[in-house]
Amino acid sequence: MNFIDPKAAAHLRTPEWYKTATRWTQLTLVENDPVKFDPDFWIDVFKRTRSNAVCLSAGGYIGFYPSKVPLHYVSKFMGDSDPFGRLVEGARELGMHVMARVDPHAIHQDAADAHPEWIAVDKDGNPRRHWAMPELWVTCAYGDYNNVFMPEIVKEITRDYDIDAIFANRWQGHGVCYCESCRTRFKSATGFDLPMTNDVADPAWRAWSGWRRDVLTRMVINWDNDVKAIRPHASFIPNMGGESLMEFDIGLIEKHCPFLVVDHQGRRGLEPVWMAGRNAKRMRATFRERPVVLITSIGPEEEHRWKDSVTTGAEIESWIANGITHGMLPWFTKFNGVVPDERWVAPVADGFENHVKLDAMFEETVPTAEIAIIDPTTTLKNWARDERRSAEGDDLGFYHALIEEKLAFEFLSDEAMTAESLDRFKVIILANASNLSDAQCALLREYAARGGSLIAAHETGMRDETGKARRAFALGDIFGVNRTELSRGPVKNSYIALSGEHPVNAGYEGAKRIIGGTKLAAVETLPGTQTPFLSIPDFPDLPMEEVYPRAEPTGAAVATRETEAGGRTVYIPWNIGGIFWDVLTADHQRLIANAVRFALGARPRVDIAGHSVLDVAVRESEDTLAVLLFNLTNPMMFKGPTRSVYPVGRHTVSVVVPEGRSVLGASLLISGEKAEFQVVDGRVEIEVPSIGILETIELRWA
Repeated sequence: MNFIDPKAAAHLRTPEWYKTATRWTQLTLVENDPVKFDPDFWIDVFKRTRSNAVCLSAGGYIGFYPSKVPLHYVSKFMGDSDPFGRLVEGARELGMHVMARVDPHAIHQDAADAHPEWIAVDKDGNPRRHWAMPELWVTCAYGDYNNVFMPEIVKEITRDYDIDAIFANRWQGHGVCYCESCRTRFKSATGFDLPMTNDVADPAWRAWSGWRRDVLTRMVINWDNDVKAIRPHASFIPNMGGESLMEFDIGLIEKHCPFLVVDHQGRRGLEPVWMAGRNAKRMRATFRERPVVLITSIGPEEEHRWKDSVTTGAEIESWIANGITHGMLPWFTKFNGVVPDERWVAPVADGFENHVKLDAMFEETVPTAEIAIIDPTTTLKNWARDERRSAEGDDLGFYHALIEEKLAFEFLSDEAMTAESLDRFKVIILANASNLSDAQCALLREYAARGGSLIAAHETGMRDETGKARRAFALGDIFGVNRTELSRGPVKNSYIALSGEHPVNAGYEGAKRIIGGTKLAAVETLPGTQTPFLSIPDFPDLPMEEVYPRAEPTGAAVATRETEAGGRTVYIPWNIGGIFWDVLTADHQRLIANAVRFALGARPRVDIAGHSVLDVAVRESEDTLAVLLFNLTNPMMFKGPTRSVYPVGRHTVSVVVPEGRSVLGASLLISGEKAEFQVVDGRVEIEVPSIGILETIELRWA
């Protein structure tokens, strides 16, 4: 087998090198690796996994090359060797792209003694010892350590080694630093003292968030300029997850980050496998064309931090495959060059092989969907970073409900909304975009006026972009309601009653009411608005003898309209997404699915029948349409590690044939077989015999 990727080799050392860096191996060395690990084993791993790019430990906290920068700690086991250089040479001999990893988050005692100003300080004025290794010191990310000392290391690595990029891990700091430099510079820039809490309502906290963004933005620009001054084709690549889109200026990422690296290495606690691919949608919600890489750890990612361990092969392969389903480039990471447990190698190689099979299709196609969930960036920016996951419950609930319905959908950031980006979709979902500016509301209103369909729930439009409560529902005219009471709760024992016959309340035969929400707003309907569900005023849940409704259903629990422009709207004035995410009731999943299908107004372009839970993605070019089917049907879907894969049986995938086209052929790209199909009433129906982790249909139009 030829292990040199010809596309990657053709772009070596060019400004577009990153476009062919599509499968990554990362090796994070530990201090005694220079005398313990086998470089040849790793070079063989590069080959087995068909990797065409590597990220290798170089310096920062520990140098793995003979650095000459004063106070740059070099591994005491290195002697006359150069482990970083040896791996760089081995990768380049295979025609691979090379990125050097640095980690500036900690220093040893000698550096701390020489430069105490490099150490981060807590709110009580104490220099910060490292939380996991107390003999070390945590660095201040905002001062001279990152802005004077680290650039010398960056320049040395770039100058002395044949690399394409510097990759920085743990570079953004660890919260507020109260060192004298930060106190002085923050006060001078903002007029505030440093905040003592992370309360987003505190003006000092909001000012600090902006100041931090500015300081780190300038740091990224400066490091990137330092790299390019030595190697014009190269870049500085900061480790940036989905959260970073809320913490850094979009213009900075656009200019200085040619591709994005998501450091979401695996599942933690109760977390579904589809979280891997969700990262792709979130990045694409803002940067539609930018390559996105997903880092996968070979060990469990639980809080107990077994970083030098191996999880199950099925878990590794599933995490990689779900990222691939949504267009993410695979990257695996191994901590420690010594390999006492090799059970991870084959699953990584198998996972990467799936990407090889789909590589040509990915190169020719782009993601497409009829449905988009708004990523409420404006809202989430008003939450502290540690609290954002809880603030995303409504979005996560809608996300999972659509997966259960086997519907393909994308994200669209509210900060990237334009008329053009909205018009790519037939249905826009605002699960709980509570903070929207007047300009954002205007874009949504104009989208509806052009015939687009909208679904909104919970507190959407309740506040402006700063978090200030609005007097009226900003989009009430679109949804045909006036809000008469702001959201209240949490309440218990709430219900909603079916009202008349309507597509949104279909499928509840035998029920007159279903569970309601825990946070409720009151609305009154405008003429022309229908109410397929009405609110039942909540009533006591104890004593048990008191558990009965006190009043008849009144007020809209779901409001629907058909607009003059031909679109449809659905408004749900309670937390249906969040409560579904918490409880996973089938009735709420059905309600969300019914609302989406009603808003579409027609059968979905891609419709899938079969007994399974699938995460679906659709991609297309002028002559091709691909449907990716990731199999979530597993008892460990919500809690890893996955023990084994449970293949599902026959599925039928129905796709609208474009006007003026015919079906030239259909293939199953993972199994490598032709697919059986027939054309019925303008739709092509493709039979998929079985799905293991992943299968992909490729349709070619004549």
